[in-house]
Amino acid sequence: MQTIRIKSVTTPGTQRARPGPGPGKDLSPLLAGAATTAGGIGALLALTGSGSPLRGPLTLFFLLAAPTAAIAAALRGLDPFGRALASVAGAVALDMLVAQGMLAVHRWSVGGGLLAVTAFCSLVLLLVLVRRGRGRTARRQGS
Repeated sequence: MQTIRIKSVTTPGTQRARPGPGPGKDLSPLLAGAATTAGGIGALLALTGSGSPLRGPLTLFFLLAAPTAAIAAALRGLDPFGRALASVAGAVALDMLVAQGMLAVHRWSVGGGLLAVTAFCSLVLLLVLVRRGRGRTARRQGS
């Protein structure tokens, strides 16, 4: 699936506002940092067995956000909506497969599930980094 890009035509007399630094212009790094912190705290609370009321929601957020981010990084070529939809569906499927596999072998534990999901996400992100690194090396050698 490819993204079709449409170029807009500007007339010579019109000017566009240039994006520049300023308050409230780009919050994505801040939101990514907040999401990473919330997910990390959720995983830490679940692994330590804390009795905090935030343990459940933050752990659920980690179990959905970590695989979603890993799968979205691997699906770079899709358009944004398709990428988001496929990565969320993949995250839910991964969580279900981990739970089903652990239940099938009678080794269910919260910590084990978190570690399995974390290992999968780390492996996918590592493979994405290796693939991107090889692509850069091949382009440098070819030129």
